[in-house]
Amino acid sequence: MNETIAPAESLLPYSAWAEEALRAVVVEAIDHASKNGLPGDHHFYLTFRTGFPGVSIPGHLKARYPQEMTIVLQHKFWDLKADRGAGSFSVGLSFGGVPATLVVPFKALTAFADPQARFGLRFPAPEPAEVAPLPQAEEPATEPADPKPQVVSLDAFRRKRD
Repeated sequence: MNETIAPAESLLPYSAWAEEALRAVVVEAIDHASKNGLPGDHHFYLTFRTGFPGVSIPGHLKARYPQEMTIVLQHKFWDLKADRGAGSFSVGLSFGGVPATLVVPFKALTAFADPQARFGLRFPAPEPAEVAPLPQAEEPATEPADPKPQVVSLDAFRRKRD
């Protein structure tokens, strides 16, 4: 007899716990880099929602990236700080030769990668209630939102051992 049993609905927020644990990896990486610099060829790609509450970027960048932006921390950045109490990080970067300080809450992050280590994480976009309203598209979206939780797999980023 072949019977499929549906998984039970959990009354515990395992997905939220797992997401917070993975965000803690990003906090540790930024904190480490702020205190020790980035060793060797390590560098970070950080993608975040620009309309998330607490994000502070210059107006010209907000206009250019009204929804999402990716920054690279590699050779030319300064004053990187992880503020665990505020739940954000700040960093100085140059855009077209113009210096700017960015402040980004960790919860605004949608992706983190360190290509040197072949390590990366994706996070679900913040809930609409958590982000400032975005400009309305002229045509309504036709695809319904995917109600399934997203699973982050680290297998693709792990180095294979011989």
